[in-house]
Order: sequence, then structure tokens, then C-alpha cells
Amino acid sequence: MKQLRLNLQYFNQEKTEKATPKKRQDSRKKGQVAKSQDVNTSILLFCVFVFLLIYGSYMGETLTGVYTHSFTEFIHWEVTPANVQQVFFQSTVEGVKVVLPVMVIAIIGALIANYLQIGFLFTGEPLKFDLKKIDPLKGIKRIFSARALVEFLKSLLKISSVGSVCFTIIWLNKDELMMLSQKSIGEAISFFGQLTIIIGVGAAIMLMIVAVIDYLYQRYDHEKNIKMSKHDVKDESKNIEGDPLIKSRIKERQRQMAQQRMMSEVPTADVVITNPTHYSIALKYDENKADAPFVVAMGVDYVALKIREVAKANDVVRVENRKLARGLYYGTEIGNTIPEDFFQQVAEVLAYVYKLEKRAK
Repeated sequence: MKQLRLNLQYFNQEKTEKATPKKRQDSRKKGQVAKSQDVNTSILLFCVFVFLLIYGSYMGETLTGVYTHSFTEFIHWEVTPANVQQVFFQSTVEGVKVVLPVMVIAIIGALIANYLQIGFLFTGEPLKFDLKKIDPLKGIKRIFSARALVEFLKSLLKISSVGSVCFTIIWLNKDELMMLSQKSIGEAISFFGQLTIIIGVGAAIMLMIVAVIDYLYQRYDHEKNIKMSKHDVKDESKNIEGDPLIKSRIKERQRQMAQQRMMSEVPTADVVITNPTHYSIALKYDENKADAPFVVAMGVDYVALKIREVAKANDVVRVENRKLARGLYYGTEIGNTIPEDFFQQVAEVLAYVYKLEKRAK
């Protein structure tokens, strides 16, 4: 029977892991965020139509005033450069009064919609030219992809929902529509204006419902697209924290350098207290630097042996005191003064050392 050999590396490349915070941040910088354009459209339309519902009558009166003024006053003016300039200026000012508020509301609505989805984000990454974006093969794949099917179904849902809202509102107002022939032109225009605004608000609300569904899908699709393989997670961890092998070598080098610095301080010590084989603690007393003796070097086993060898080579007195050596090793750090509990014992050792040095002289 022929056996099949599987390369486990292929399974390692499957994107099964959730995106890390760094991956999310990098994707955000590239403009790859969960965003539904329908949310922007629905909120923008809702804001504009609500604004028209509140201030529509004022805008209508302003435009009516412009037309009335044009056909009752401007039409009698003599055509001169100055008069034409004045007519143009006044018409522009009145037009801006009508259009500018709508534009401001639309901009505010768009900003609110974007902030609700992605917060504050400004990046030019999506605007960069990329040949991959015009790749015909990828374009064909996008046309027949699952995302294209979702977009098609979403379009059908929007058309049917908005269409049903429009039909329902018109049907509810059918009686008034039938009676328009008995109303004046002004009343008919006012009715159509109000009906249009109501249809717009209703359509915007329906689009919001569709937009919420679309946004949930966009979030799901975004999470799926930024998933990582186990290999990607390991590579990212190496890039952030460094290769474990390199980190261990750096730490080893740092330990060696620290040990070399420590060994260079041993010749300056007043005494080395030993266990005698497992522990070595080099002490120094300098009243100009500290109020009590302090540790310049210490170590166990091999390091303790090196401290004793350096001390011997530099004629530093070595004193065997097992209990004191162990207590100092676990009770203090290099560069720190000794704890008060050891003052008496260390003072006796230093007195003994100074007595030996005096005899030697």
C-alpha cells in the first residue's frame, strides 16, 4: 500500500488565527477597516431630509423671493455692466443662503457616519497607484466572487425596501393626490414638497436598517480578511520581540559584560567573604561614598571561584564565614549597602582585616 506524505507546512499557512493588535493597527494605517458605504449614505440622506423638513418652508420662501424680485424689479433695470453685476451678486447671495446650509448638514452627516464606523482616520494609502488594482484577472475574480453576490443581494434588498416605502407613503396620500386638480399651484407645489421630504426620510430610515446589516457583514468580512496564519503570528512576534536565539545571545553578552565590570571592582574591595566554595561576596567600605560597607561583587559556584582568584591575584583578604556569606548573598544586591542585621558581623570582619593590614605594614 502506497503511503502519502503530508507537508505540515501547508497547514501552518492556513489563516486560522485572529488578527493581533499590531496587525489591526497596520491594516488601519493602510485604510483597511470595516466600513459600510450604506451607513454614510443613509445618515447623510436622513440629515438632509430632516433639515429640509424643518427649514424647507424658509428655503422655499427665499427662492420664491428671488424669482419674484427678478421678474418684478430686475426685469425693468437697464442692462449695464454695473446692474448685471449687482443682479448676479444678489442672486448669488440668496442662492448661497439656500444651498450652503444643506451642504454643511451633508458634510456633518458624512463626518458623523464615518466617525461612528471607524473613528478618526486619515490616510492616503488607498489613493496610491497600484497595478494590482487594474489586474484584469483579479477583476474577473471579483465579479464572480462571494462578495459580488452579497453586493447584488444587498442592492436587491435596498431597491425593494426603498421602493416599498415610497409606494406605501404615496398610497397613504393617494386621496390628496387625486384632489390636486382642485388646488392652487402653490398648494400643489407645497404638497409635493412635503411628500418628497417624507418619502426621503422614510427611505433614509429604511436604508439605515439595511446599512446596519451591511455593516455587520463588513465587520465579519474584514475580520476574515485580516486573519493570520500561525506562521504569521510567529513572524510578527519575532519582529516585535526579536528572535529568541538572538535575544538569548544578547542577554548572554550582557551578562558577560556585567560580570567583567563586576570583576574589575574586586581588586578595590577591602575583603572577600567566602562560603568557602559556593559563595563569594566582595565588600568595600568608603565613608565618602556610603555610610556602611557596600557590595562590589558577588556570585556563586564558578563566579565565586573567579572572584576568589581575582582577589588572590590582587592581595585582597579572603575571610571564610559560611553563614555571613549566604546571608549577604540573599540579603543584598551589587552596589547596595549591607543590611543593618549584618553590621556587627561585617564590622568584626573589617576590624580583623584592618588589623592584618596594619601588621603587614
